[in-house]
This record gives sequence, structure tokens and C-alpha cells, in this order.
Amino acid sequence: MSRKVCTPWLRVVGIGDRGLDGLSKEARELISTAEIVIGGKRHLSLMPKTAQEHIVWPSPISILLNKLIEFRGTKTCVLATGDPMCYGIGASLCKAFPIQEMIILPSPSALSLACARMGWPHQDVELVTLHGRPLAILRGYLQPLAKIVVLSNDENSPREVAELLTEQGFGNSQITVLEHMGGSSERRIEGIARSWSEKPGAGFNTIAIEILSSPETVLVTRHPGLEDDLFINDGMLTKKEVRAITLSALQPYPGSLLWDVGAGSGSVGIEWMRLSPRSSAIAIEEDVDRAATIVKNANQLGTPKLQVINAHAPECLLSLPRPNAIFIGGGIATKGLFDQCWESLQEGGCLVTNVVTIEGEEILTRKQAQLGGSVTKITISKSEPLGKYRGWRSQMPVTQLRLSKNLGERNQINES
Repeated sequence: MSRKVCTPWLRVVGIGDRGLDGLSKEARELISTAEIVIGGKRHLSLMPKTAQEHIVWPSPISILLNKLIEFRGTKTCVLATGDPMCYGIGASLCKAFPIQEMIILPSPSALSLACARMGWPHQDVELVTLHGRPLAILRGYLQPLAKIVVLSNDENSPREVAELLTEQGFGNSQITVLEHMGGSSERRIEGIARSWSEKPGAGFNTIAIEILSSPETVLVTRHPGLEDDLFINDGMLTKKEVRAITLSALQPYPGSLLWDVGAGSGSVGIEWMRLSPRSSAIAIEEDVDRAATIVKNANQLGTPKLQVINAHAPECLLSLPRPNAIFIGGGIATKGLFDQCWESLQEGGCLVTNVVTIEGEEILTRKQAQLGGSVTKITISKSEPLGKYRGWRSQMPVTQLRLSKNLGERNQINES
């Protein structure tokens, strides 16, 4: 087969439930003029018999990317479902190839279609995908009055979602299952989470949820400062108020990576990830039991993608991706730990560490003298019964060092 070099050579076409009949003239032309067409079995079954080479999507996705590298310069069309840039193949392809080499033509996404069916403005809706992801990820989005569109994994997803909502205290929530949107087999099923009894239907479905709370609902906010009793812990926990101050000092932003070193129960890393679906965190914890507890907490609080490293720092840090922020919650006195964290931190990032001992304060004082930054003493008092009255009981004070790693600071720690 002749394969002439052309730019752009890679076409990515989204197909809806109506198949080729739902495509624009431009999209059909991109498919028909391609020398190679790659798609799922359902997509390829829609293609007319021609001299084109048809290839079924391989698994894992890395195999597809390697094939496309071989085809580079040849008119190649990848068929996707709906909008390739909405949790689709388009994102992976854009990481592998310059956008100048590509043409991407989407069909309406499941999000667009669901919003149209429900009458929901896009900007008011949270989008969650369960395709190849754990159900626990949905817990991070459960807030009163939220509107959520869920991309199902399969026909069992509606029942699993209803059970999770009920378990989390949102059993009053309205569920609408939208099957085969835009096609001749489109169907709409509505119900309440706690009484959901529908049998599994089509595997190709999208779930629209209107979250409604009840008096027994325990609010798990996405803002810093979750209640301490939401975390399984053995006492190694950054307390609520200090945790909120710590997360503020770390200055999280979407897409940023945090190292939570000496993570204890994992509370800081978990709250970091709850702030934005695009953020990520790595919890480093040497104790086996605590590392297992972090995994449980992450699943329960909607951040199952939190990476937990059960190893000794600083040695294990050398193989990890460089973070945008670091929190040292334990082990500040460990030889070489602070220095390795500071060296690993990306430029423009910040490092925050909390201590409660005098010896720990001495270390922070030395580090501030070397690197600058700010030191803050955090004291929290809470009222408690005192006989027939109430009095203030102070928690152990926490000393916090915050450092910003600006250009030119990289080698200062070695010069002191």
C-alpha cells in the first residue's frame, strides 16, 4: 500500500450512536480518504468495504501509539466514541503527536447530550468517568445540590451508583439513566437512589444525578479542614484546623503534584486531591499498617488515585516524579530527608513542614537561616466541660516552616 507523507496526517473522528449517518460531510470525507482506519469493532462494522486497511483498536493503548508512530505521515483515521477530547483517545494522542499533525472532529459528547436532555447548563455540572476507574472516585463529588454527569463503566454502573449514594447519605438523590443518546434505541430511566430497583440495561449509558441530602447526611466538604473523625488513624493525624492552615500554606492549584512525606493517615494528601480532580499526590509512609490505612482513607474519601509509597525516605524519593509542593509531616530529623526534599522540589514550588518538639523547632530555625521563608506558631484551643462550666483546653502547639523555592535558591542548602 502506498503511504505518502502528508501534514496533517492523523485524523480523529468522533462517532455517535447514529453511526455514519450522524457525521458531517467533512467527517465522512476524512474517513473515506484515509489509507488506514483504526477503531473498535463496533466502529469498524459501520465502515463500507473498501481498499482501506482496517485495524481494531489494540490494548493496552501504548500498542496503538506505537502503531501510529509507524504510520506517521500516512493518512490515518482513528475512530472514537462521541467527543475524543472528553475522556477519550484524543488526550493520549495529543500527548504523543503535535496538534499540527492532527485533525480532530468531535461528535456531541455524552456530557453535551446529557445536559441537553436534562436542561442543565454545562457550567453547573460536574463530569465524572467510571470507565476503567474505581467507583470510589465518585465520593469526592458528593455535595448537596450538586449536579453530576457520570460516564458509566457498564450496565451495572447505575445500580452501583445508587447503592453508593444511599450508603453516603444521599439516598434522596434523583437518578436519570440515559441509554444510547442520539440513536434510535435511546431510552430514559428515572428513579430515586435509595429505591433504585431497575435491572441492568444497556452497557452504553450515561447517568445524570441531582444530589439531594437528608438530615442524616454527613457533609464531607471539598474545602480544606475535614473533621478528624472522618479519617481512620492511630493518632498520627494532622488535626483539622492545622491541616486547613497547612493546605493554605502549600498553595494547591489544579494539575499540581504533592509529596506528603511521613503521611501518617494521609489526611493532607487526600485533602489536596479533593480540591481539584486534576491534582495528584504521593503519600510516603514507612509504617506498613499506616500505609494500609492511607489506602482505606483515600478510597473512603473519594481519592482512590492517591499513590501510596510504603518505603523509607529519603532513599525512596529519588525515583519519584518531581513535585510542585512538599509537606513533611513526620521524620524531619531523619538524616538527609529535608535536603533531598528541597533538591527534588520543582522551581517555583513550596515546602511546608510542621513540628511539635523543641528539637524539631531547632531544625526549622536552622533551615530558615539558610533558606529564608517564614515560621509560624499555630496554637489551637477548644472549649471543654470544666465542672459545671466550660473552659479552654489548648492542643499541642505546632511550629510551621514554609519555604518558596525561587530561581537561584537551589544550591544554597549546600553552601551553608
